[in-house]
Amino acid sequence: MGQVVSPPAGEFATMDISVTNAKAQLSELVRRAESGHEVVLTRHGKPAARIVPVADPPDESVRRALIASIQAAFRHVTAPGPTAARSQDFLYDESGLPE
Repeated sequence: MGQVVSPPAGEFATMDISVTNAKAQLSELVRRAESGHEVVLTRHGKPAARIVPVADPPDESVRRALIASIQAAFRHVTAPGPTAARSQDFLYDESGLPE
């Protein structure tokens, strides 16, 4: 079975390891992911799954600020005119039948 080889100090390289070899080293692979490394599990030499560190979710104030900045950035993008719900009204008469 293959050994887990550490990348050089300070380097966060992606590590590929077969599923078969990973079974015996799961604890070590999870530890590596926790420290910032990405581990790609391969099956027959092709990527099958990835073990990555879990990112901490942003706190409520950061999320709200991000949403507000996105809304502000795209506020001017909407085109004037009919809304999507009314954009094809010209095709129908008052009774709702096609003209």
